[in-house]
Amino acid sequence: MEKWFVTMKKADFQKISERYHISPIVARLIRNREIVSEKEIDFYLNGTIADLYDGMLMKDMDKAVEILSEKIKAKEAIRVIGDYDIDGVNATYILKEGLTGLGADVDTDIPDRVKDGYGLNRMLLDRALEEGIDTIITCDNGIAAKEEIEYGKKRGLTILVTDHHEVPYVELGGEREYLLPPADAVVDPHRPDCPYPFKGLCGAAVAYKLIEALYNVMARDAEDVDYLMENVAISTVGDVMDLIGENRIFVKQGLEMLKRTKNEGLKALIACTGVPVEHLSAYHIGFILGPCINASGRLDTAKRALALLEAKTHREAVILAEDLKALNDSRKEMTERGVEQAVAQIEESELKNDKVLVVYLPDCHESIAGIIAGRIKERYYRPTFVLTKAEEGVKGSGRSIESYNMFEEMCKCRSLFTKFGGHKLAAGVSLKEEDVETFRKTINELADLSEEDLLMKVSIDMRLPFPYVTESLIEELKLLEPFGKGNTKPLFAEKELRVIHPRILGKNQNVLKCVLEDMQGNRIDAVYFGEVKACLRRMQEKARLSVTYYPSINEFRGKKTKQITIVNYQ
Repeated sequence: MEKWFVTMKKADFQKISERYHISPIVARLIRNREIVSEKEIDFYLNGTIADLYDGMLMKDMDKAVEILSEKIKAKEAIRVIGDYDIDGVNATYILKEGLTGLGADVDTDIPDRVKDGYGLNRMLLDRALEEGIDTIITCDNGIAAKEEIEYGKKRGLTILVTDHHEVPYVELGGEREYLLPPADAVVDPHRPDCPYPFKGLCGAAVAYKLIEALYNVMARDAEDVDYLMENVAISTVGDVMDLIGENRIFVKQGLEMLKRTKNEGLKALIACTGVPVEHLSAYHIGFILGPCINASGRLDTAKRALALLEAKTHREAVILAEDLKALNDSRKEMTERGVEQAVAQIEESELKNDKVLVVYLPDCHESIAGIIAGRIKERYYRPTFVLTKAEEGVKGSGRSIESYNMFEEMCKCRSLFTKFGGHKLAAGVSLKEEDVETFRKTINELADLSEEDLLMKVSIDMRLPFPYVTESLIEELKLLEPFGKGNTKPLFAEKELRVIHPRILGKNQNVLKCVLEDMQGNRIDAVYFGEVKACLRRMQEKARLSVTYYPSINEFRGKKTKQITIVNYQ
């Protein structure tokens, strides 16, 4: 079930429209995104690289930069230890590229998802010690590795943490005690004592800020590393960060850089996945390029994705890009099978009555548990954990809904886990197999979710009658891009529509086309991508429908026509 509501934010839309030379419709859309003050509106519409904050504002950034500049001058061996997902791989690449440019003796290591698990572990530290490494920098991990860092420090390693995850804590007498790792420097905007104004950076953005600060301190031109902003953009979208504040600038600028990237690997990946380079958008990162980069860390080793970014020749890049695309294709097939098994398990058991879904799929590849959890969460609109059998015990991933803080809820039953981490909307977990059922029962007993919380909310920006859908409005909506989490595509609605000539098209029978007519006789072409058969049935049963939609221009054989994409219908 869905609950539709129209966002009714108040403002002087005419005044905003005149001041910023935009239409009142676009002024309303900006206000709906909680962009209120003149400064915020100006930043949203016109923000540039010059508006980014100074990385030195981050707690411990001065320490990290001082230590690194000394290590570089002393030619000490530095190792970057990243994570195996899109953010970790790009953050690793940024640190390695940046440090290499400063003449550092630097190499990288990325844990194996299955053998090593997430984050810093003793095996990685022992390997570094055996190979004569002096300094370790973590990226996109490290904030939760208190014991491992203690172990490394005792053995004489210098350890710097750069991360963007929440700091683990314990509740003592109603007070939170944060468990910061004992590293030589801990750079993470989520530290409670970090004054950095924008908390929503991804791991690659934190790594980029460190490199930028290091270049400034070592009297090198920080603009030399501007090109790494394209990697920050890939990570920001791929790691599903909110596209607000600094992230909006990183993604906006990074997308422009990506269109003319000099990176052989990224060029090859864009070409082999058929992404239209001139129209490259956040969508293409999120749903085409990003999953290919992630696939190597899921099904093979993330070192292959890093090798793609580091590829020096066109030939090497093409081979690596095609490998990643093939891996992602097989990941898609495995995901479809996993989703089918999860749905069957829920439908055929008492799980369907749970408010928090805990699905155990022992034979599922642990690397796709998070994707399956996301698909199940969307289908049932409930917080979902998908657990799989691991080398030791059980591992899994969780995906949450807006009204359920997954990380905080997991902190309440932390004694059940051998390892866990995450944030409000996503988490990773390890536990013993015999504790799976206890976990399911406990997390449901703790869940304070009402029926209202479990209704999918459809937030509509405004009712927009068809005559207002003009080419100039569709063009103007581009001002609001890039779209993604935290800056969603505008959603319009219209009601009492007659459906004319609905039909299913496409070689996979996955597109529904029709014409919609309002009560005044205005017509517009419409398409729907979703459960097309169910939609067609509804259209044939009902005389009139209400829809939510987004408008676009459809170009076919040189002819441009307005059309809308139906998002929801009822």
